[in-house]
Formats: sequence, structure tokens, C-alpha cells
Amino acid sequence: MGREGRVPDLLTASPVNELADRFWEWFLERQPFYATVFGDERYDDRLADPSAAARAAEQRALRGFLGEAQALTAAGGLGQEERITADMLAVVARIQLSLHEHRVHHIDAVDQLYGPQSMPGELGRYQRVDTPERLDRLIARLAAYPDHMAAHRANIDEGVAEGRTAAGAVHERVLEQTRRMAATPLDQSALLVMHPELDGAARGRLRDAVERYVQPALAEHARYMEAYAEHARVDPGLWAMPGGDELYRTLILSNTTLELEPQDLHDYGLEQLGLIEREQADIAAELGFASAAAMRANLESDPGNGFSERHQMVELAERQITRASALAPRYFGRLPRAPLEVRAVEEFQEAEAPPAFYAPPAPDGSRGGIFFINTYQPESRPVHRIAAATFHEAVPGHHFQIAIESELEGLPRFRTLGSRLAGAAYPEGWGLYAERLADEMGLYDGPRERLGMLDAQAWRAARLVVDTGIHALRWTRDQSVALLRRIGLSQLEAETETDRYIAWPGQALAYMTGMREIMALRRELEARDGARFDLRAFHDAVLGHGSLPLATLRRELPGWVAPH
Repeated sequence: MGREGRVPDLLTASPVNELADRFWEWFLERQPFYATVFGDERYDDRLADPSAAARAAEQRALRGFLGEAQALTAAGGLGQEERITADMLAVVARIQLSLHEHRVHHIDAVDQLYGPQSMPGELGRYQRVDTPERLDRLIARLAAYPDHMAAHRANIDEGVAEGRTAAGAVHERVLEQTRRMAATPLDQSALLVMHPELDGAARGRLRDAVERYVQPALAEHARYMEAYAEHARVDPGLWAMPGGDELYRTLILSNTTLELEPQDLHDYGLEQLGLIEREQADIAAELGFASAAAMRANLESDPGNGFSERHQMVELAERQITRASALAPRYFGRLPRAPLEVRAVEEFQEAEAPPAFYAPPAPDGSRGGIFFINTYQPESRPVHRIAAATFHEAVPGHHFQIAIESELEGLPRFRTLGSRLAGAAYPEGWGLYAERLADEMGLYDGPRERLGMLDAQAWRAARLVVDTGIHALRWTRDQSVALLRRIGLSQLEAETETDRYIAWPGQALAYMTGMREIMALRRELEARDGARFDLRAFHDAVLGHGSLPLATLRRELPGWVAPH
């Protein structure tokens, strides 16, 4: 795709679709890195503007989009997809305005997962530099990096002045990560390591830009983070800072698109944990163990249940994807066209990264989907738990859901590319549903991997408990780590995950909340249609309209699946 290019429109012009296109164009210009991820190179020479003036302009624009979407809906006469599009636009605008109202910018830049210190590595992962013009744009972007970091620090300072700061555990991870990146030798920086194809002259230009702009900006940020230590809040939960309760409710809405009570989510998580633990006990008994804990202890001490080399993890995931892909046509009528690659998480991020995650394909076909698996300390990664991660993130999980979404025709780009803005509950709910579907498909290789699947399900149920526990019910970090250890996570994983929930409030609620809605709809249709229920048609309907707010999914989906 050229600098001026975009994915061509294949939909009929209408006021709703025109509004959606205007919103999407505005969003990409406001968040240029997202455009890069989606293969749109028009803004590859700039970074987002996190300044107060830019936030004020964003709020004015969002209020305008919200008003237009509401007016179109109120006028009536919309077709089904147009009604969904207008509904999603209104949901996204309301959520973003609420995040502004509750000043999420005070803390969102102190984040070991997606904080601004990670941007050089992300650019290395996604931005193309295979022509002189593309390299020019990347270097221009890197030249803007010091000011970008300074603007984030101004937001953080504003939070400090109001007593609204990040938690100490998150600060420590950000500081350690930033120090490590600032001290990385130039030739080992992510931007250079990820582009071995560059010739000597191009590599020299990029190296000079890293030396001039990136490393000094990271070093300055590390010094700032050192001084920030005295301001980091002692208690990990949002409840401990002014306005934290209100911000947490907004983050629940942002991630689930539903107005849910923290206590209700906490209680549901405990209920689901109880049900899953009974399933685990049944598997343990089948294999002659007195309890799931005893079976898990046996697995932890079994040398055959560990990895000695990083590459073994990647190769296992590749075999699992091959097996799942072969069976998928029995369960899906629609299959993704985009290819899928398995990669190890890069060294710059692996110590803080989750066990696995998925990156979407570029719409122009220049990059397929990527299943990233974390091979850091491979001896600590149990073999029996890799399958559930593969089926969640890759096939039939996020690769099916996200790649198919990006390939839908007749919908505005906001629906096919930007629907993740409408909360994480639909996509993460699908990923968690895919773990259970993989069991129906017979993809788990024996009771051990089935226990791994149940461990993964218990982990997501526990997320409801610990996220609400930390941010609303005044849990300590140690309480969260203890619960995650109880359900089978290693000490390293329990600590990494807990710090993820502290840094990213509400996101962990999306998984089980989304799966609950998908499973409820499936049960409703199975009861309605009986023997005529068509599972392939159900899956095609769930995936055939892109990611949706949960309320929209519940309202619309039953009408998409006709009895057979």
C-alpha cells in the first residue's frame, strides 16, 4: 500500500457509513501508530500528540461524532448493519469521553506493557523500512520521539500534582524496562535487530537516528522514573487515589461495554472458579491423583513437562495450529484468508510480556497474523498449558476472529479494523470460548492438556476476582499472587499477571464476561432450534459482523441464525 493508499471502500454510500469513515479517518490521524499497524502508511512520519491541547480537541470531536450518531439512530430507517455501526460509534464516543472525564491520562503512560517507552520496539515490529521513502518516514517519527515522551511526562506530572499516580509495582517494572532499553547497545536496539535486511547505508542512517533521538529520550525517561518512585502509590488498587472508584467503573465499561458492578463480577468469578475446580478434580481422579493440586504438582516436577530450548515452544505451537486448521472446516463455514506465523516474543519485551498474544494481519496482505509466544525462561513454561494459549490466540481463536473481521466486505473500515475500540469483551470472550471449543473439537492431546485448558479457564475466572479485588475491594498484591498460584500459575507468571492487572485496570474482566455472553446466546439458540441447531452457522454469525459491544451482540445475533 502506498503512502496515499487505503483499503478501498466496497460499501454503499450512506449517512451512517460516511460518518463511520470520517470517524475512522479522524482516529487514524489522531493515533498514527494504529494506522501503521493496519498497513496505512500516510502517518508513518509522526507520533500521537498526548498534550492537553490535543485532548481538548479530541473531546470536541468526540462530542460531535456522538451527536451525529445519535441523530441518525433517532431518525430511524436504518438497515441492520447501519444500525450496528451507529450504535458502535455512539458506544465508542461515550467511552472515550468518559475516560477523558476521569483523566485516565494521569496514569496510562506508566505501563510496562504499552507505555511510551515501548514505542521504539513496537515501531521495529510493525513499520516497514524497505524503501528509502519508508526509512525517511521512520526517522522523522523517531525525531519526534523525545517531544512525545516529554508530553507524556507532563501528563504524569499533572497526575502527581493531584495525587493520582501509578502503583509502585508497575512503576518498578517500567523503570527496570526503561533502564534496560536505554542501556542496550545501539546495534542491539529493537529497531535495528528487527530489520536485518537493511543495507549498510540504510542501517547507518537508522543507527544514527536511534543514537540521536531514541537512546537519549529513553535515558531521560529512566531518570524521570527514578524520581517518580517517591510518588508511586503504595496500594495497588485504583481505589487508593482520588477519583479512583469512578475511573475504575469507567474502565469496566471501556473493556466490557456494560455497566457492571465490581462486587457482582467478583462473585461471578468465584462461582466460576468453583465449577472449574470440580472439572479439574474429575480429571485428576481419572489419572489416579487425589486432587488437581496433586496432579499439578506432579506435572511441575515432571522433566518431560518442561522445555529446555526456546525453539521447542514455537515448534509445538506450530504443530498445534496445523492440527486445528485441519479440523476447522467442520466447525466453520468461513475461514480466514490471511496466513498465520508463530514468533517468539522479542527480547526487549519478553520479561514483562504475557505468555502469548496475537498481532493482526495488515489489510493489504503485506503481513499475516502473528501468534507471539513468550519463550522467556522456557524451563518455567509447562508443556501442558501451551495448547490452550495456542487455541485462544491463534486457531480457532483470535486469528479466526480478527483476520475474518478484517476481511469482511461491505462494512466501513471502522467496523472491520477499528471495532476493538468498542471494548475487549467480544474478542477476548471469543478467545476464551475458542479454548472450550477446542475441547469439543478434540484438539487437546490427552488429560494433561485438558487440565491445562481448565487451568486457563480458571485463570480467566480468577481475573474477575483479582481485578475487582485489587481495584475495588482493597486486595493487596500478595493476595492476587496467592490466588493465581493456587490455580496453577508459576510464581513468575502470577507476579507478571498481577502487575498487568494493576497497570491495566478492567482489561482482565473482558475474557469471562465476553465468553458468558457468547455461551448464553449459543444455549439460547440450541434451546430454540433443538436438533436443527447448526454450530457452523452459529460460529459464522458470531464472526460474520466483526467485534461488537456485548449489548449489541445480544440484541442482534439471534436474528442472524435461522433454524435449519
